Amino acid sequence: MPDIITLTDADFKAVVDSPKPILVVLTNDVGIRGDFSIAFNKASDEHKDIVFAEIAADKNPVAREHFKFGKKTVLVTLYRGEELVRRSRPWGTDVPLAIELVQNTIKNDDQLTDENVELEPKIQEETPIMSDTPANIDAKPITVTDDTFEELVLNSPIPVLVDYWAEWCGPCRAVAPVLEKLAEEYAGKIRIAKVDVDSNQGLAQHFQVMSIPTIQMIKERTIVFSQAGALPEPAFRDLIEQLITLEVPQEGEESAEETTEEPINES
Repeated sequence: MPDIITLTDADFKAVVDSPKPILVVLTNDVGIRGDFSIAFNKASDEHKDIVFAEIAADKNPVAREHFKFGKKTVLVTLYRGEELVRRSRPWGTDVPLAIELVQNTIKNDDQLTDENVELEPKIQEETPIMSDTPANIDAKPITVTDDTFEELVLNSPIPVLVDYWAEWCGPCRAVAPVLEKLAEEYAGKIRIAKVDVDSNQGLAQHFQVMSIPTIQMIKERTIVFSQAGALPEPAFRDLIEQLITLEVPQEGEESAEETTEEPINES
């Protein structure tokens, strides 16, 4: 059975400041659910060396302020009272990544012989996938599938332009060289991802892609632009510049997994 403890304002400090590794999820009044709930419950049953906890933020204002909770569910990973990483609106796949981070941290901690060696750089080296710095700079468009969309698009540390296309689509072929050029020009600032709708119908259905090409822009797990039809190079360039400088609200924003949009203004 899942072994998840419920924390309140009265006892959460004692737990989170303990030397034990902790995964704590703060929620609003709906609690944890979906694929994250399944993964969190399963992990709590399998990893008895890690404390799994839940805090109802709406009922515990002290804990809410301590963790700077906004409106969305957040997963926080702690070790020896220090926050290692947090993930807003976590997915099920975030749970094993958090556990791997904890295990690597403990392993590194056990191997330290020099007290002056800082732990944080070692954590970053062991877990590049959860870093805010991209492991590779994509100078060309990358292929994204139903299975890799979350990792390469939603969890991308830089903004992503997604091109929904198909081999038989003439306008899609016309757009392709423009995107190749822009991927090289803006390498390291944005990622350009291509989704073949014939091979990845799950994504096409999820985002209700009715015609192609459809261009979608995602930043910090949030759809900020989506439009069907081929665009000229100057329009792409203008949208990309806006995407790079756009600041996505941290509270109350609409997310890509919720399939809602807040379009960028076109000039």
